[in-house]
Amino acid sequence: MPGEDKQRRATIHDVARAAGVSAATVSKVLRGVASVRSENAERVREAVRELDYRMDPLAAGLRHEQRRIIGAVVPDLESPFFGALVTGLERAAEEAGYHMIVASSRESEERESDLVARMADWRVAGTILVPVRSERGEGATRMRELGMQAVLVDRASADDDFDTVTADNSEASAKVADLLIGQGHRHILLHGATRISKAVRTRLDGFTERAQTLDPQVRIDTLLSDDDPETQRGAVRTYFDGHTGAERPTAVFSLSQHSTLLVLSELRRRGLRIPQDVELVGFDDADWMQTTWPSITAVAQPVAAMAERAVSVLLERIEGGNKGAPTSHLEPCTMLVRESAGQMNDPSRQYGRGG
Repeated sequence: MPGEDKQRRATIHDVARAAGVSAATVSKVLRGVASVRSENAERVREAVRELDYRMDPLAAGLRHEQRRIIGAVVPDLESPFFGALVTGLERAAEEAGYHMIVASSRESEERESDLVARMADWRVAGTILVPVRSERGEGATRMRELGMQAVLVDRASADDDFDTVTADNSEASAKVADLLIGQGHRHILLHGATRISKAVRTRLDGFTERAQTLDPQVRIDTLLSDDDPETQRGAVRTYFDGHTGAERPTAVFSLSQHSTLLVLSELRRRGLRIPQDVELVGFDDADWMQTTWPSITAVAQPVAAMAERAVSVLLERIEGGNKGAPTSHLEPCTMLVRESAGQMNDPSRQYGRGG
């Protein structure tokens, strides 16, 4: 029938004929093998686009006794940070000839453990896990029990069984302490929208240790919670109700994007001026922080670098190139000083207490 050719799925042999190469060469290009001549690789990619060729991951995996699929489990797909991380992971995996299955644990360790087991059932070649808690959480424990190939990302530290890839949370937070203590702040609030995340705890510890080293008399208040957003909003309101005038902190370091937004909304609700009354620094940058007024000083995480590193490290394990002991990879962050903090010494600014 006339429509059959259009409906028939293109095969690897169709691509090979269109590109004028062998099926083996097409397979190498799709798997990211670098030894293929550039002109042949380009013809293959062009044929793939024209024929809308899609590799059958199950068939390919069965032929090679391994499915070319990577699993990824993250705490939250609605978060800008995790959304960007997943985008980077998918891009790096596909460039290497793998497909990716993504799932969200929704900040539940029980669900995280179930998803890890499901990845094992699907016979993924390896899994990238952002733990709800840390390398000691239920998801990582289940992966050890199942003998899975995996890399832990973000909410983890050095581990005896798995490679880890994280932002250098401790050093980045220490630099925030350098900034705020250097500006003369002696009463600072640290706010976190979760207490179980290893990354948030590391940020808190990194800041506190450096700040107390610089000034043993500094007063550091901490407000961490795993409660729902409305309860957390009420806790911030209660804190500032009890800390007014001379008792109010002169700076806030918020330990995540959600935390920054929550603190910013409360400061505005109270009519407190930023940075004149309270300086604000957020961990993890976002587009809105650049466009709001005042713009928010923030620590930018190396999301793209973390994603590329995680996939690279995992593939080295999967494809047999690395059989050594697990390694901890720390990616450096960047401090972006904007209007909300870090410019206290600017003579054009007038600082005082208001509200």
